[in-house]
Amino acid sequence: MDLQTAADNLADLPLSIDDATTDRLSRETSSEFTRVTTEFTLTGAGESGAGESGVGEDVTYEADDHHTLAEHGLPDLTGEFTFGEFSQRLADLDLFPTAPDREVFRNYRRWGLESAALDLALRQAETTLASELDRSRDPVRFVTSTRLGEPPTTDRLEQLRERVPGIEFKLDPTTTWDRELVTRLGETVGADAVQILDLKGQYAGTAVDAPADPALYELVLESFPDAVIEDPALTDETESLFEESAVRERVSWDAPIHGVSDIEALPWEPEWLNVKPSRFGSVESLLGTVAYCEERDISMYGGGQFELGVGRGHVQLLASLCYPATPNDVAPGAYNDPTVGDGLPPSPLEPPAASAGFRW
Repeated sequence: MDLQTAADNLADLPLSIDDATTDRLSRETSSEFTRVTTEFTLTGAGESGAGESGVGEDVTYEADDHHTLAEHGLPDLTGEFTFGEFSQRLADLDLFPTAPDREVFRNYRRWGLESAALDLALRQAETTLASELDRSRDPVRFVTSTRLGEPPTTDRLEQLRERVPGIEFKLDPTTTWDRELVTRLGETVGADAVQILDLKGQYAGTAVDAPADPALYELVLESFPDAVIEDPALTDETESLFEESAVRERVSWDAPIHGVSDIEALPWEPEWLNVKPSRFGSVESLLGTVAYCEERDISMYGGGQFELGVGRGHVQLLASLCYPATPNDVAPGAYNDPTVGDGLPPSPLEPPAASAGFRW
């Protein structure tokens, strides 16, 4: 079954919502900030008459937006719909009691509610996302994403490698990286263990903005010849580094991508794409983008947003169904803990026993 047909079938699923509740989650992270998210639970009776629940997660980054939502609550979402009708209802509603700092947060909140609704609709129909997409749940190769601190060191990478030999990495280079650090990386974990280097050059107005730095770009391109290079900023000073096709083939895009039109607006047709479901806002946009990439042989890997609840399982399940063998940035949540603990699961991540709905 092609993804467009599957998306149409999902849109036709009956959906009955009797109640909607929220639950704030909070946890310290390895990136030295307190992550706050909100889980949404939608409830309603299934085909058998028994009560069912669908759960999704809003990964909006500003904690105040979650606190405000808890104070004001959600608009009325109850009623009888098809899943497609409910998706359109979310598109028509303002889900923020006060305007968010970044417009993309509207997609994040919509995705949290839409994924909860999809979970509920599938459970009410006593089916699974894998069945509806006609795809198998395959083991998920994953990398762990981390920063190296300021000043940067390889300490955390070495600790992770001690506990999980063979674990691969997605790293965020900064202007404090130098050749000595890169040499140390090669000696301690191996350059081939670094699968993705996220330059964060496509962010604006965030805590992780990273201006274009030609010297840094040249250093990582030269030192990690096989790594995927994510979100470079193309400026008069850096564009020449990306003229060769062999370099362009290594470039991936993340922050600018919210749907097919954003892919078509890129400076060249990409070879790689980081798929973060929350960026797309809707299931229709997400599946349409995945289908577009599959048709054009654009390699995809899943991306996470420091999910604290069910959202992590959502990105893992989508990776399992659509792009299981690439370096997915969907490591289990324990990899994001401030301290490297014991018992971390190795890659690939084996699918758990199948359950109804949109669950890992």
